[in-house]
Amino acid sequence: MTTDLSRQPAHVQLQALDRREISSRELLDLHLDQINTSQVNAVITRDDDAARAAAQAADERRAHNEDSGALDGLPITIKDSFETAGLRTTSGAEDLADHVPARDADAVARLRHQGAVIMGKTNMPAYCQDLHTNNSLFGPTLNPHDPNHTTGGSSGGPAAAVAAHLTPADLGSDLAGSLRLPAHYCGVYGLRPTLGLVPARGHIPRPPGWITSSDMLTPGPLARHPRDLGLLLDALTTPSPAENSPWLVRLPAARRGIGQLRVAVWAEDPSCPVDRATAQALDTVEQALAAAGTKIRRTAGPVSFADSLRLFEQLLHATATAATDDESGAAELAAARDLPGDDASPRAAVLRHRTQTHRAWLRANEERLRLRGTWQRFFADAEHDVLITPAAPTPAIPAGSRSLSVDGIERSFFDQTGWANLTSHIGLPSLVVPVARNEEGLPIGVQLVGPAYDDRSLIALAQELLPFLGMPTQVR
Repeated sequence: MTTDLSRQPAHVQLQALDRREISSRELLDLHLDQINTSQVNAVITRDDDAARAAAQAADERRAHNEDSGALDGLPITIKDSFETAGLRTTSGAEDLADHVPARDADAVARLRHQGAVIMGKTNMPAYCQDLHTNNSLFGPTLNPHDPNHTTGGSSGGPAAAVAAHLTPADLGSDLAGSLRLPAHYCGVYGLRPTLGLVPARGHIPRPPGWITSSDMLTPGPLARHPRDLGLLLDALTTPSPAENSPWLVRLPAARRGIGQLRVAVWAEDPSCPVDRATAQALDTVEQALAAAGTKIRRTAGPVSFADSLRLFEQLLHATATAATDDESGAAELAAARDLPGDDASPRAAVLRHRTQTHRAWLRANEERLRLRGTWQRFFADAEHDVLITPAAPTPAIPAGSRSLSVDGIERSFFDQTGWANLTSHIGLPSLVVPVARNEEGLPIGVQLVGPAYDDRSLIALAQELLPFLGMPTQVR
């Protein structure tokens, strides 16, 4: 069993630790061996001695029957955008090549507090700013299903590491689909939790040492089984002692079993078409739900896709300017002033959003809150428990490609995250579930969306779907 244990999901590995079938040191070494022989270039920074010391401490806690956290002794990896005390954190950028933080990001501290053994950092594009995972420090991360196709970005290293069995779980981050797109492309589960549940302090970007982060950034887990997402979510919503927090978050349990759920399916939209294989995957999920007795309704969506995306882009480019230096900011203002009034190019839109007035942002934020209310009414008044959408228009695109083709028709490169970004600025829990493969064997996922703080219902649905999709309840 030990030789195969690294291929098992996180909850199975934890059970083996609890039953004393394997030690944390042995489990760590199994994963380190996997990393040593891997060709996908997902884990790019390690400190094996520190990881072994942490694993040894977990073994000693178990030997003395001491109280331990929910993840005690489990080896995991962390996206290189999160600061890790004593372990290099570059965010994929050359100017941070030698950055070794003195303290953990809050989300990392929470995982350590629950006993997780951090065995390395996973690759990403520089400062999270691409939909491919490649940078000048470490090179590209390869998709474990086909090295000629992208892992996506920016959490491409985490998704590839989980898919390649280098780690049972990883901590990724999602601002504009950065966690969910790689989960979809690499065929793993990826949860963007409800905004605000998991603190983002210590995530780069913003610059090292900043307390604030983007008002849309959400740390979240990636894993090979839905149950593992629940374990990681428990850990990530439990404050570490250093936070000195006077409260705990107690998320509600899953509301209904799969047979009692009311599910809406938003399968297509002219603003972001999907290919035939993706449409077929959604049909497969609908058939599985119907077989489970779920009440299903097709919908044209609770909001206008195009209007929601326009608002998202305005807010995205605004929050990205926080660390811009004064000289660059002045140059952008001058360039924006020189734009012709009828310039509707993407470059002009970005410049206008990056230099918008505070009043314009306040009005955009008001629009965001009204949009959030529309989503709330969709789930409450329309009596929907879950909305299912495509995760992306297609399976993984070719590595390095700067274009997107949907059944032979060219679309914007950024349409890859169009479906994910329906909820990025709204803050709703969103979970990518692998459900099928195309003719080339590339994974295809769907996105589950629920009302705020109903994260556990999404996880429960993902787990209950497994047998109806013909998938094993345990991953070998």
